[in-house]
Amino acid sequence: MNAASVPSFSSSSSSFLSSSPDSAEGSVLAGYGWTSELEESFAPLGEAGLVPARIVRVDRGQCDAVIADPETGEPRTVRLDTRPVGDADMINCPCTGDWAAVDLHAQPMAAVVALLPRSTAIIRKVAGKRSDGQVLAANVDTVLIASSLATDPDLGRIERFLALAWESGADPLVVLTKADLVDDADFIRADVEGIAPGVTVLVVSAETGAGMDVLRACTPGTTALIGQSGVGKSTLTNALAGAAVMTVQEARAVDQKGRHTTTTRELIPLPGGGVLIDTPGLREVGLYGGGGVDLAFADIAELAEECRFQDCGHNTEPGCAVQAALADGTLPQRRMDSYLKLQRENEWIASRTDARVAKARLQRWKAIHKSMRAAGGTMKR
Repeated sequence: MNAASVPSFSSSSSSFLSSSPDSAEGSVLAGYGWTSELEESFAPLGEAGLVPARIVRVDRGQCDAVIADPETGEPRTVRLDTRPVGDADMINCPCTGDWAAVDLHAQPMAAVVALLPRSTAIIRKVAGKRSDGQVLAANVDTVLIASSLATDPDLGRIERFLALAWESGADPLVVLTKADLVDDADFIRADVEGIAPGVTVLVVSAETGAGMDVLRACTPGTTALIGQSGVGKSTLTNALAGAAVMTVQEARAVDQKGRHTTTTRELIPLPGGGVLIDTPGLREVGLYGGGGVDLAFADIAELAEECRFQDCGHNTEPGCAVQAALADGTLPQRRMDSYLKLQRENEWIASRTDARVAKARLQRWKAIHKSMRAAGGTMKR
């Protein structure tokens, strides 16, 4: 976007923007994650008459976003057109948590005209056989992975969520909910800690308040809440927000599977500071490549460094530390199988992504050659 081409705002808007670079921490948007670094990168856009906004919710070509009102300086939620920044690649489209440059005077309605670069992004593969990516939340500091104690935690699914979280660039945090329903929460936590190296694992009950103070202390800044339906995400959101901001439905008693109470991703300010991005329950958690798997399975990566051969495939090679750990039970076979499965998914995504990029490049060249032939010219690659 060419900032110089954007229409200017009124003098009151300009004076508000020009006064903010030296007071980012004092801005009402500071509670939503606005920093001096963001302020500095936004400066050219502010000089063009735009205002910063954080996207709260996205809905089919439009979004809700919070701004500091240019007239009053107070936070205000506005409805915006997102079509000016639409993109064929869903990863580049506006998402909850994005920081945006907004033209409040655009017609026929105020619009997002640019997105600021993301510091982090939670990206999963879309459901089905397609290899496209979908951004669940942007500019996240902590990924809170919720798992219910009402049933035996699915360790493989938690490992998958951890790989997704590590790949985002944010810090993962595992929270075991509904502690009031079990007597062996500490034993279950120990099992989860065993598959989450370097990650804090908390046991909480939103109903009784147990563990909630510790959770609040662990979630400054922007926290994204992910997990399956029925694990208590909406109840947890309400407890952190200190109000009934989300509708709560009971999980089925027969299997503790939940219904989709949350149907869209939404950014919610928290009373103690920071914001929470609540997300719908995730049935499918396809990975979208990257190094998140190696970070989630750091214990296996450390074992691999002790193998005799650097290119060890951890199968029948002599001196394989991974196979030795499997043999003596130090490394459970279930965890190794989970690691290999996620590695295969990443390899598949990488191959499909490379093929998609090559196809798009070929289509662009075909279009260029076609236009050149129509113009009577030639072009070399």
